[in-house]
Amino acid sequence: MPKKSYSSSASSKKETKLGGPRPSASVILISPENQVLLLHRVEESSAFPSAHVFPGGNLSPFHDGKIPAPSDPMRHLDSLVYRIGAIRETFEESGILLVREGGEDGKLLSLPNTERDKARKRIHQNMLNFVDWLDGAGWVADTDNLLPFTRWITPFGRQRRYTTQMYLYMLPLSTGNDPAIEAARSEAIIPTPDGGAEITAARFDDASTWLEKQRKGEIILFPPQCFLLHLISQFLVGPPSDSLSASELLEYYQAQREKLKKFLVTVPTTSDPKAAEHPTSNIPWGDKVISPTTLGLRKRDGKSILGLDKPGPELKRSSRGGDWERVVLTRFENGKATEVEVRNRREVLEEERQAERETKEAKL
Repeated sequence: MPKKSYSSSASSKKETKLGGPRPSASVILISPENQVLLLHRVEESSAFPSAHVFPGGNLSPFHDGKIPAPSDPMRHLDSLVYRIGAIRETFEESGILLVREGGEDGKLLSLPNTERDKARKRIHQNMLNFVDWLDGAGWVADTDNLLPFTRWITPFGRQRRYTTQMYLYMLPLSTGNDPAIEAARSEAIIPTPDGGAEITAARFDDASTWLEKQRKGEIILFPPQCFLLHLISQFLVGPPSDSLSASELLEYYQAQREKLKKFLVTVPTTSDPKAAEHPTSNIPWGDKVISPTTLGLRKRDGKSILGLDKPGPELKRSSRGGDWERVVLTRFENGKATEVEVRNRREVLEEERQAERETKEAKL
């Protein structure tokens, strides 16, 4: 099976000069009905063009605090600066404000649209410091309820590289009538502070529905989004019946959330005996670092087989890592990922070995 590597001494020197992957943060936002928020990026977007993505973006020293230097190990670890950046970017991109009134125990803040959009624009333009804005009003960013759920480091060879901390955030099962949340329940065309230069729409939907739309070619999901939705879809599913009462629904959704939270911290992270032998199985999902590496091209259709166990060039000699059990199959065309699949690693590689055996036999 042909192999392709994105690492080279030339790219390594270039990355060192440029400061390495840029720190960013992203939030997998769960609605009161346990649906997942995705934003639709425009075709001309600077990252993930035309794709559906989780809200998030690059950290800002102006808004979020001091960002660890490229040589600092903390640059690739969850910290307050990543959490503030995740909440700020979610607000800028979707209008949903993960902030509590009157302190950490206060209720989730809901602002009138006029005040909300004015703040989003001023923060986006660096005319208003995000943390100062919160402090001045006596509000607190809800950083404690951000649950780390993998970090992704772009491999060498890409035009832009990022070290992205992913978080899971579960909105309260009862959120009142927050206009931004209500809008995303019906796929609103959201007014954005950049005038729609990056994001066009926001919508909550079931994780399985997003994956099905991707399989049908109706939307584009890049490997990180597809992979994490695949994991989440095991836990967050729609109600089993339309006859459940309101209280029964709350219990049902809460039980799903508790199972997902347990999944994030449980080790080993696999029930596959072979996968359990790999050291990455002892890294909980909250701490896994994934930098996709191309294991080869699938013979029957030319799809790239992406391994997910490596932590990236910056962490090559560390004890960190991702997921050995699974791989992602995809093809990249014009900067877009298409036909993304999450598969069992051993099954895929065995299929390739079988294909090689059949090819050799056919030549005899």
